Amino acid sequence: MFHVAIIGCGGIAQVHAAVLHNLPDTELIACADIRPERAEAMAQKFGCRAYDSMDALLDAERPDSVHLCTPHYLHAPMAQKAARRGIAVFSEKPPVISREQWAMLEDAASRVPLGICFQNRYNPNAREAKRLIDEKVYGELLGARAFVTWKRELPYYRDSGWRGAWATEGGGVLINQSVHTLDLLVQLMGPPDTVEAHMANHHLKGGIEVEDTVEAYLVLGGRPALFYATTAYTQDAPVMIELHCERATLRLESDALEIRTQDGTERKTFRTDAALGKGYWGTGHTACIADFYDSIQNNRPFQNDLASVRGTADAMLRMYEEGRKTL
Repeated sequence: MFHVAIIGCGGIAQVHAAVLHNLPDTELIACADIRPERAEAMAQKFGCRAYDSMDALLDAERPDSVHLCTPHYLHAPMAQKAARRGIAVFSEKPPVISREQWAMLEDAASRVPLGICFQNRYNPNAREAKRLIDEKVYGELLGARAFVTWKRELPYYRDSGWRGAWATEGGGVLINQSVHTLDLLVQLMGPPDTVEAHMANHHLKGGIEVEDTVEAYLVLGGRPALFYATTAYTQDAPVMIELHCERATLRLESDALEIRTQDGTERKTFRTDAALGKGYWGTGHTACIADFYDSIQNNRPFQNDLASVRGTADAMLRMYEEGRKTL
């Protein structure tokens, strides 16, 4: 039995708590939040103990692992703090907001199991696309394009107390809303060779510091990828990733995989778990979290370990290094 604590009791923490509550080999024993009322609410809902800080929790409890559901800038230092106490770490995305923070995670991962919540890797259509590409069923992968067109208004940033600022969010649409899409591109294509990016703030000028739109030309694993993401749209439209192979084009959208060949189009719709939170968070949290604990129990590498997210983190940070010049 794994005794687990959650640090940060906002919206995404409710998803982690629900998964942990239903896993047979995990027990949520404690939670912490700097807003005590949020920690108390989670504690009452899931039958655990509440604390007003990570330090207070770790001084009073002995969890086997912690889930970090805190603002972006806290993920790496909190992971390092837990690891130095011998506590395994499962962190929400993004893993880091700077290259300096990457060293913190390397230190943490050298001490304890550490996983990152890129749950969309577990989507059945993404897994099938990766199989088709790895096995070269339709020949070599030639290139890809990806689109994320969502909606975020000023209250989303202003009311959080940390979003919309470089120091705490680390960026905008790229690091927050579309990093999962970037991660899938890297998983499907390979690590970044070339990164060119432009960023803009179109609809929230003066309201936030960070970008609401990013466009990039990437070379991933030797092949070009075009990337566009914005939160200036009128709705949260389905994310689209298209992969161009020699003999077919694979298109990922929602829970479907469309395969277009010269002979026709095949559309596969995969059965997925029910979304535990907001629909755009995806349905892979249960599979991802369960796999993390199974990997610890069976002493095997976790699919979303630190090494596996290096390419995504590097691509993201390089996009900011280039894109911030254009803001």
